[in-house]
Amino acid sequence: MEITLEEEPSPSLEYKGAHQAFRDRWKETDDTMCRHSMSFHLNHTLRSEFFASYLYLVEKIPLVKLFPVTCEYIKGEKQFYYRAQKFYEDVPASEEGMMGDFVEISNVDLEGSRQFLKRFVGPGKAGTHCALDCGSGIGRVSKGVLLPVFEKMELVDMMEHFLLHAHEEYLGDGADRVETYYCFALQEFTPPKNKYDVIWLQWVACHLTDKDLMNFLIRCKKSLRPNGVIIIKDNMARQGCKLDPIDSSISRHLDIMRVIIAKAGLEILAVEKQDGFPDVIMPVWMVAMK
Repeated sequence: MEITLEEEPSPSLEYKGAHQAFRDRWKETDDTMCRHSMSFHLNHTLRSEFFASYLYLVEKIPLVKLFPVTCEYIKGEKQFYYRAQKFYEDVPASEEGMMGDFVEISNVDLEGSRQFLKRFVGPGKAGTHCALDCGSGIGRVSKGVLLPVFEKMELVDMMEHFLLHAHEEYLGDGADRVETYYCFALQEFTPPKNKYDVIWLQWVACHLTDKDLMNFLIRCKKSLRPNGVIIIKDNMARQGCKLDPIDSSISRHLDIMRVIIAKAGLEILAVEKQDGFPDVIMPVWMVAMK
């Protein structure tokens, strides 16, 4: 998922009532029984994976439905990531595919990103030697935002057909300055240490659980050069968080994202909302950190 249509918040009293009943039942349950019950296992696993988002998710989705689409493993694969990979196998390697049929806002998006990036690159700030584009797709952000600024680039994406299209066609002459294409999912990727001036994550943090996003940010911090920055640009829910089980994405409120960033030991430098998008689209925010 890259672009998400904003839906009207549905009444949540039913879920809040269910959640309160859930909590009340646990207070009255013997600790030993809790430790050995299946429901305790589901609860503990979800809390671990979605520590900042857990209460918001369980208010809206019953535990027994939430667990299978997020934390359940089938044949060794976590369903949250398996569903995302299956979804993107059918996404075409094109700008239309990257923008989810909202290709008309691509230029507005890129210009907003260029202006935000300018605040953190230059004398006394981040250098311009090398940048990493995470969840790069075909390299839309690399081509429109990063390559004009950085001497060298590296791209990482879990879909091979996106990276092939980036190298063979989409990036054109800019492909000559791409040192490496990594075909990895971010939860499994460890970037090289002390290498990047800027690490850019756009519309991909939403595809990681809270725990995996935190751990990836910790690894990214170790891969920054002096004065380097990490920038997340993503859909942010207007309240709580919203899970899309089709493409396995979770749109978090900015406050939830702040908690995850703080847990990763990073300092937020600036936060800015992307302007110029239709109101029907979920708000998109940019967060710079070091």
